[in-house]
Amino acid sequence: MDSAAATATASLGAGKAETSTDEASPAWAAVVSLSLGVFGLVTAEFLPVSLLTPLAGDLGISVGAAGQAVTATAVVGAVVAPTMAIMTRGVDRRYVMWAFSLGLLVSNLIAAFATNFAMLLTARIILGVALGGFWSMAAAMAMRLVPMRLVPRAMSIILTGVSFATVSAAPIGAYIGDVWGWRTAFFSAAGVGLLALIAQLATLPSLPPIGSPSIATLLALLKRPSLRLALFTVLLAVSGHFAGFTYIRPLLEEVPMLSVTSISLVLLGFGIGGFFGNFAGAFLLERSLRVEVALGAFAIGLMAVLLILFGASPWLAAIAVTIWGFAFSMLPVGLSTWMVRAAPDEAEGAGGLLVATFQIAIASGALLGGVFVDGFGALGATTYAAIAALLGAALVFTRGRNGGVPNS
Repeated sequence: MDSAAATATASLGAGKAETSTDEASPAWAAVVSLSLGVFGLVTAEFLPVSLLTPLAGDLGISVGAAGQAVTATAVVGAVVAPTMAIMTRGVDRRYVMWAFSLGLLVSNLIAAFATNFAMLLTARIILGVALGGFWSMAAAMAMRLVPMRLVPRAMSIILTGVSFATVSAAPIGAYIGDVWGWRTAFFSAAGVGLLALIAQLATLPSLPPIGSPSIATLLALLKRPSLRLALFTVLLAVSGHFAGFTYIRPLLEEVPMLSVTSISLVLLGFGIGGFFGNFAGAFLLERSLRVEVALGAFAIGLMAVLLILFGASPWLAAIAVTIWGFAFSMLPVGLSTWMVRAAPDEAEGAGGLLVATFQIAIASGALLGGVFVDGFGALGATTYAAIAALLGAALVFTRGRNGGVPNS
């Protein structure tokens, strides 16, 4: 396995990335270990959401202050993502990924033992570093662990960890917190981090650094038309998604007037849809990257339109939200593949730009969604979601022709 990876690395350095990775032997066990790491990171990122009230009470802080633990992780992740490849450019990539998983473990242990807000914030900053770094390098790692033609399949496996975390983190965290206390929930998350670290210690091959990551490299990447098109697509489609989905509960309460129990089931449907969307995205990617990304964005916009026009029907609202989850999960798989295909020589730098842009899109989407909800009611954010996602789909369909989307 190490010799195959070394062969791929040498060829990549010679500018023959696709040929070399196609000759490599797939390291599926390592890919699964990365999926476990992603599951642990995303679970830890959103764990405080389900534990805010007891956590704030024990630490003697307001619920709003406790909520900033989630914000801190996202902000640090956005800053770290584009620069981590630069800061670790001389280090074997398996050591870097091991360090991120160790950071996941340590951050959860610090949170579990926290006695004040400063300790909690420290834990969340460490998690932000691990999260931003891990995400920024995941696609580049996949490209070196499997042949290039199998990268979409590998990314779908890695991103399955996100789907599992999305479905299970909040309800399981809330249950553990209610029965055994919020500290036990963080101890459990630390256990997941330990399993991820052990799996990566056992499976990740030696992967010497490649490319020449620097600030100049990041600026040069931004000059590549295909990369700029991908990042603009993220800003439109992903901000639209988070504008609409952040405020989906008020919509479900006010339009189809669902109960809290029914809303929980609808959101479970979103998570289940997302699980299958990962694999559907990988299937489509092996045929057309442009169609996969554009179709995901278009379906989000279409489901938002259906909620606006016919959302008063509980069943239609539930179906639309489930398909929305299915469609959104196609985007990270497609966009990650887009970046490594467009910049196989600087996949880590491209991955960092993608993660940073995702974080900007998440923040701007939630902000704009709030503005539209305050100004126009529950359907305001959904209207923005429809417009932004459909514009993103149109951008990919029109500008993605004639090489705009690599291997489309």
